[in-house]
Amino acid sequence: MPEQQLQQLVQQEIADNLAIITLHNPDKRNALTHTAFGEVAKAITDAAAERSVRAIVITGAGAHFCSGLDLTAGESLTGASDEQIKMSMGELNAMIRAVVEAEVPVIAAVEGAAAGVGASLALACDLVVAARSAFFVLPFGRIGLLPDGGVMQTLSASLGRAVTMRMALLQQPLPAPAAQSAGLLAELADDGAALAVARECAAVLHNSSPEALAATKRGVNAACLGQLSQALEDEAVQQPKLLRTDGHREGAQAFVERRAPRF
Repeated sequence: MPEQQLQQLVQQEIADNLAIITLHNPDKRNALTHTAFGEVAKAITDAAAERSVRAIVITGAGAHFCSGLDLTAGESLTGASDEQIKMSMGELNAMIRAVVEAEVPVIAAVEGAAAGVGASLALACDLVVAARSAFFVLPFGRIGLLPDGGVMQTLSASLGRAVTMRMALLQQPLPAPAAQSAGLLAELADDGAALAVARECAAVLHNSSPEALAATKRGVNAACLGQLSQALEDEAVQQPKLLRTDGHREGAQAFVERRAPRF
């Protein structure tokens, strides 16, 4: 992907002690490329290293947060080499680690769809703000893959085994109001106001010292996400195997052809 286009896909601005990272591909509901995983990771790491930054907000341009991997842009790993798959999984895991390991709170501002790896990214964040019409969905099985980006770990830590199983196996959307009732969200916002409410959450963080916030984040993640690193490593082993299956080839082809897969 040309550098100029890549810069447009992941945009960052820092103002008033807040870094806002915007996934900018609105024509495709902010779908990401494999290369963009690394760009998001770098944007998070760079923002967290700025002494003035007290929080990071990740959001999507337009009406959606992120629809997942852009399978229509030649991003499918079907038939990819082992090295390509390893590199992609490494970039994806680096993005999730950057969120969890950032020394400042990371807030997801979700409008519309948070699907696939978009859901993985949103649910890795420390606080999730979602608009009323937003939803989270893990449609990995439809393309013959397992949910990755550590989402089975982060989701189960927040909602438990039963809800995680339902989302991962049945692949049904979880609407934002239901997510709020289940305790997944920090705030439920009106449609179009997720970013504004995320800004309000970030402003509240000024009532605590940066050192205290960083220590608190580490403590909560140590208590709830102690197996995340192992989960990411396991995904990096299992997902490449699934990428070689007939089920994935059929699922990816069905997606491109906009039809139901025939497994």
